[in-house]
Amino acid sequence: QVQLIESGGGLVQPGGSLRLSCAASGRTFSPGAMAWFRQAPGKEREFVAAISRSGGNTYYADSAKGRFTISRDNALKTMYLQMSSLEPEDTAVYYCAIDQALPPNFITTQAVRYEYWGRGTQVTVSS
Repeated sequence: QVQLIESGGGLVQPGGSLRLSCAASGRTFSPGAMAWFRQAPGKEREFVAAISRSGGNTYYADSAKGRFTISRDNALKTMYLQMSSLEPEDTAVYYCAIDQALPPNFITTQAVRYEYWGRGTQVTVSS
């Protein structure tokens, strides 16, 4: 089994910044493509950003481009999402996920590909 635990969420004013972390553990854990998704109240879960196993490839949703940065530290088994210029529309529960089957440089935006998910961390952007 693989466990993913998100942290770093909270309340921030518009224009502010947050850094989310996703720590992975478990007996069957192996590095894989990882991603952040989010779900706002009353809306479907949506893709935010993904990073390949090697960290060499990243991909962002249009809403995240230029404001969010995804990164990872495989030695620490941790993935990050640095978010800046936050807007009220970014308010959501943010989830991390991992797909251990993809080759090292591949990523995917399809939620169904990801085998394991964290429980999420709440991000609220409000004045």
